[in-house]
Amino acid sequence: MRSLTVFRMALGVAALVGLAGPGASPGHAQASGSQRPDAGKSEYLIGPADVLQVIVWKEPELTRAVTVRFDGMVTVPLLGDVAAAGRTPTQLAETLAQGLRRFIEVPRVTVGIEQANSARFYVVGQVGKSGEFPLSGPTTVLQALALAGGFKDFAKTDGIVIVRKDQTVVPVNYKRIADGKDVAQNVLLAPGDTIVVP
Repeated sequence: MRSLTVFRMALGVAALVGLAGPGASPGHAQASGSQRPDAGKSEYLIGPADVLQVIVWKEPELTRAVTVRFDGMVTVPLLGDVAAAGRTPTQLAETLAQGLRRFIEVPRVTVGIEQANSARFYVVGQVGKSGEFPLSGPTTVLQALALAGGFKDFAKTDGIVIVRKDQTVVPVNYKRIADGKDVAQNVLLAPGDTIVVP
């Protein structure tokens, strides 16, 4: 009975390994010619100046780090210039795999983010240190204001706004957050956000 249970457990593990597939790696986007149905969910969007690691399985001469130019393109051997900015690593891996099918029978491409240089936010106005800051991880408005050195004496902390890349405006009332009355306003920043402190 015990050996039967162990046998069933081994079969389950083998099935899971088969589903993951050889070479599957968390934190990287992989494509072998078919897009996963959940691909792109909450994935990082590639931007100019990002450094990407492009890995083509069993093709070391095609595996390399590439930098996204300011026109949003990367240069890849055999394919030339490929649009990268505004795509997720999964989407770019799929595009590269499709292009490489002309040269490789079953290309398996993985794209990882080596350096997220394009992720930035900005703070302007009545703060100790205005300027550009790296968005190296999940960052809230309060954390961003702390990085900017806090407020100057005459800052209107109830009239702060976040201006997004798509020109939408998110109002932030620091006083209500600090009093614990509306902590939902302590939103996470997105790349390209500008915090304006009047």
